[in-house]
This record gives sequence, structure tokens and C-alpha cells, in this order.
Amino acid sequence: MSASSPSSTSLPSLNARALLLALLITGIWGVNFVVIKWSVAGAPPLLVAALRFALAALPAVLFVPRPQMPARLLWGYGLAVGVVQFGLLYLAIGLGMSAGLGSLLMQMQAFFTALLAARFLGERVQPWQVAGITLAFAGMGVIGALSGGDLTLLSLGLTLAAALGWAVSNLIVRASGGANMFSLVVWSALIPPIPLTILAGLVDGWDAVTRTLTQSGAGFWAAILFMGLGNTVLGFGVWAALIQRHGAARVAPLSLLVPVFGLIASALVYQEAFPPGKAIGAALVFAGLILHVFGGRWWHRAEQRSPA
Repeated sequence: MSASSPSSTSLPSLNARALLLALLITGIWGVNFVVIKWSVAGAPPLLVAALRFALAALPAVLFVPRPQMPARLLWGYGLAVGVVQFGLLYLAIGLGMSAGLGSLLMQMQAFFTALLAARFLGERVQPWQVAGITLAFAGMGVIGALSGGDLTLLSLGLTLAAALGWAVSNLIVRASGGANMFSLVVWSALIPPIPLTILAGLVDGWDAVTRTLTQSGAGFWAAILFMGLGNTVLGFGVWAALIQRHGAARVAPLSLLVPVFGLIASALVYQEAFPPGKAIGAALVFAGLILHVFGGRWWHRAEQRSPA
């Protein structure tokens, strides 16, 4: 929400229709991790990411105005989101990261954003954020040490690097001066396809790239359609509209449902199991995320109740 937008207290509360729309979008975003895992099973992951962004950009850029922001920020956002965030995420899932756990670990972006904002923007990390970050990183340590052979350190590291790319993009959005998010998503999607395709050829070979483009079946292209239009254009378009109408303070916390839907979808489709080590680590990460998002409210309520 831009600085010139009215405060959340002057905006209408979430009604049943808006809540259902928010649940639909978070459900789409959660299920998307399962779609990613299915689509990269037989195709170069970086090429899949390139196709996703190509479809998100075209033909939408013909109808959506360019975001009002410097070109360097637009390019920075496109590279941070397209190449770093999603490029590395698709690689991690291609290397074995589960859809459910990936959907949860990507939420580490909230903690990385707070730390980067403290380092580069001078924002203070609040006590509840410190506690949430501590819990989440403890959970990461448990996942890395005790989750077993189904999770490699490489796929874990790539997922965390993808979350860091997401955090960098959040800082770019702050620096953009309140640019229209839907326009930003559509126009920035023009940037990743070429570098991602080149990287796909270097990593998996140009024969694999050509074979995917010429021999893939209808199911693969349906998955690309879902990721490019359903997840990206529709998802971000509706989400931006909800934030504009109801305020970020009311809408943004609902994104906590994304890993919930991701974990459920992965359990249903891939029978993803959570051994004790992974389950404890995931619970710590999610608890840290809850504390990071809602801890400020609890902290201020406790201060108001405490005697002067």
C-alpha cells in the first residue's frame, strides 16, 4: 500500500466475499508448489520458470500500464523475483525439496526482509521479531540436522537463497515509492525469461531445452498456464486489489495460509511425510512466523495492560 493510501482504519473490513477471494488466492499459491514439483520432474527447472514468466508477461503488458518507477528498480525487481527467487526455488524443488516444506521455508523471506531493512534502511528489529527470527532459525537448524536423507543441504540452501531473493524484492518495492504492484508484477515478468532460458541451457543442456519445448504434452503446458496466469497474473492482481481496498494490515497476514495449503496439497498429492525432526523444525519455523506477524499486537496489548 502506497504512502498516500488511507490508513487501514479508514478502509472497509474484510467481508465474506473478500475473505473468500483471499482464501482462493492463498490456496492457489499453496497448490502452486505442487504444480511446480510436478512440472520440473521431467523438464529443466529453470526453463519451466522462464516459461512461467513469459506467459505472465505476454500478452498482459499490452494492456497494463508500465509501473511508475525508475528502470533500475524495475530490472532489479525482475531479476530478484524471477531469476533469484523463483529460479532458485524451481532448482531446489527439482533437486528434491518437497512442495510442502518448500512452501513453508519460502516464508523465511519475512525474517530476511526485517534483517535487510535493519541493515540497509536503518529500521529497528523489534523484540518480538528477534524472538520470531530466533525460533525460525532454530527450526531451520533442526530441519537441516534431523530431517534425514530426503532433504539435501543443497536444496535447503537454494530454497533459503530463493527466500533471500524475495526479501531483496521487498526492499525494492519499498524503494519504488508506492508503484502499482500489479503493473510491477506484469512488466517485471518480461525480464527473467531470457536469462533463465540461457541458464537452463547451460545447466541442463540445450537438447533438454529443445525437447521440452517441442515434445511436452498438454499437461505440462496446462501447468505453465496455471503458474503464469492463475498463480501470477490472477493471483497478484486480486491480491493487490484486496490490499488496495481493505489495507495491507488486514490482508497481508492471510498469506500465512499459503504454507498451510502447500503442506496439505503436498500431503494429498505426494503423500509427503513429516518425520519427527522435520515436523519439529517446521513447527518452530511456523511459530516464529506467527510471532513475527502478530507479535507486535500482543506486545502492545501487554504494555497497555501493565501498570504504569
